[in-house]
Amino acid sequence: MAQRDYYEVLGVSRSASESDLKSAFRNLARKYHPDVNDAPDAEDKFKEINTAYRVLSDDDKRAAYDRFGHAGVKGANSGAGGYQTADFSDFADIFGDIFGFGGRGRGRSRGPQRGADLQYRVKLSFTEAVFGVEKEINITRDEPCSTCGGSGAKPGTSPKTCKHCGGRGEVRQTRQTLLGSMVQVVTCPVCNGKGKMIESPCTTCHGSGQERKTRRKKVSIPAGVDDGTRIRLSGEGQPGTNNGPPGDLYLVLSVQPHKYFRRRDHDILLDLNVNIAQATLGAKVRVPTVDGESMLRIPPGTQPGEVIRMRGKGVPYLRSSSRGDQLVVINLTVPKHLDDDERALFEQLAEKMGSEVLPQERGFFERLRTVLGG
Repeated sequence: MAQRDYYEVLGVSRSASESDLKSAFRNLARKYHPDVNDAPDAEDKFKEINTAYRVLSDDDKRAAYDRFGHAGVKGANSGAGGYQTADFSDFADIFGDIFGFGGRGRGRSRGPQRGADLQYRVKLSFTEAVFGVEKEINITRDEPCSTCGGSGAKPGTSPKTCKHCGGRGEVRQTRQTLLGSMVQVVTCPVCNGKGKMIESPCTTCHGSGQERKTRRKKVSIPAGVDDGTRIRLSGEGQPGTNNGPPGDLYLVLSVQPHKYFRRRDHDILLDLNVNIAQATLGAKVRVPTVDGESMLRIPPGTQPGEVIRMRGKGVPYLRSSSRGDQLVVINLTVPKHLDDDERALFEQLAEKMGSEVLPQERGFFERLRTVLGG
């Protein structure tokens, strides 16, 4: 039977790079390796894939194949069981990734493992988020056992080296594959990868070396944070294993709404009701700000929906001395109930001012967008 083109076998173009070839081989090996595929033709297909990859992954053989075809690489599929094993280490690396085992003599030790991260939600008032605050929180996490000091062994005793793995925390299992003998490295089933055995467990932590504790900690919330802001406290998470570093603690901030203020980025919005006389003649009124009450000048002829900017009265920028502004949105209040004198004055005013049809003006949201620079 005529041999198929090696590029066709791997499903790549003739200009495929080394990484393209290896990626194609990995995918096909996962599909057709006899250890994972029971189809009758799986072994033959895998042999074909293996031969194609071995030729095309070798620069000299690939050049010969590109020039002379199969005749230029005769003997590429020779060797025991139909496999050439000169490049065994390369295939061992690939199959170590696919099936979870390494080549001869290769082991993967259980090194230090980083601890898990923790998350804690912190509630803030509107003004606390604006100016920053120091909060005291309760952190619940695992810490070294106070009785055994983290060894897991009863005081006066100590852990012993695991006899099954010799303290390595892993054992090797040899298996035969089409590529030869492969060594699978697995966690020691006796000591669960710790390399130590505890014959007399601590009565407090029951041999784990850790106990759950809750402790109080003061944390500083910087000025200018917003709802949903996350703050990372390095090393305040769960402890690591095998002398690994601890995880981190993330504070997730939840800012409560304010009675008067709304926030837009670093600006604070305030709705202010004024009467007809104040809007017409102009006035000076006291308005609330996050810094306390402040005097605001309302220009004569101010229209409903106009926005007056109070510079520097907004939210501080993080790690900066600059602040946003307070934007005061003017609302006009129309009296619903008038006494006789007030009614007479309004009737005179209405008669004198009359009425007229005015061209369409920009709406409130358009004016607000202009003020905000949007």
